[in-house]
Amino acid sequence: MKEFLNFIINRNDQILNLLTQHLYLSIVAVIIAVVIGIPLGIAITRVKRLSKPIISFANLVQAIPSLALLGFLIPIVGIGSKPAVIMVVLYSLLPIIKNTYTGLTNIDNDILEAARGIGLTKSQVLRKVQLPLALPVIMAGIRISAVTAVGLMTIAAFIGAGGLGYLVFSGVQTVDNNMILAGAIPACILALLIDSIVGKLEKILSYTNRRKESKTLNKKSKRIIVSTAVLALLIIGTTSIHALVNRDDKIVIGSKNFSE
Repeated sequence: MKEFLNFIINRNDQILNLLTQHLYLSIVAVIIAVVIGIPLGIAITRVKRLSKPIISFANLVQAIPSLALLGFLIPIVGIGSKPAVIMVVLYSLLPIIKNTYTGLTNIDNDILEAARGIGLTKSQVLRKVQLPLALPVIMAGIRISAVTAVGLMTIAAFIGAGGLGYLVFSGVQTVDNNMILAGAIPACILALLIDSIVGKLEKILSYTNRRKESKTLNKKSKRIIVSTAVLALLIIGTTSIHALVNRDDKIVIGSKNFSE
C-alpha cells in the first residue's frame, strides 16, 4: 500500500494528464453518439422499415470485438484519438438508439390522440409530449453509453490515443502492479462519477420528477446543471487547447506486446 501511494505521489502529474485525456475522449465520444443516436431513434419510430436495418447494424457492431474494430479503422483513419473515438461512438449507439425507440413507442396512444386532438402538429407532439415522456428511458441509454465509453476508452492506449489505458497496458507489459492499479482505479472512479452525474441529470430532467419537485428543485437544480456544464466545458476546452498547442511537437506511436 505504501509503495502504491508513493507511486501515485511521484507520478501525479502523469496520472492527472492521462485522466484528463481519458475524460475528454469519453465525453466527446458520448456527445457524438447522442447527436447521432437520438435522431436515428426518432427516425425509426417515424419510418418503421428503417428500424430493422439500423438496430441490426448497431447489434452487429456490438458483436465485433473492440480490438478487431480498431483493426478495421486504423487503415482508414490512422492511429491516435480518431479511431478510438469512432470505435466508442459505434459501441455507444445501440443503447441510445434502442432506448430512444423504446421510450417513444411505449407512450400511451390515448395521450398521443389527445395531443393531436387539441391541434398539435407532428413536430409539436414530438417536442412537447413524446420526448418529455420518453426522456427517462433515453437518459438511461445515455447513462449506459457513458459508463461503457469510459471502460472502452482504456483500449485507446493500444493505438497511441492516450488515456488511463496507457498505465494499465504499460503495467501489464512491465509486470508493475502499482502502475496497473494507478490506471485501473482512476478509471473505475471516473466511471462511477459519470454514472452518478448522468443519474442525477436523469432525475432532474425527468418529467414526473419535475412535476413533483418543481418548487424545491428550481434554483438548486439549475445550479447543479450549470456547474456541471461549465466544469465539463472547461475540461474539454483546456484539453483541446493543450492538444492543439502540442500536436506538431509529438509523434504518435501505437503500442506493441513484444520487445525489440
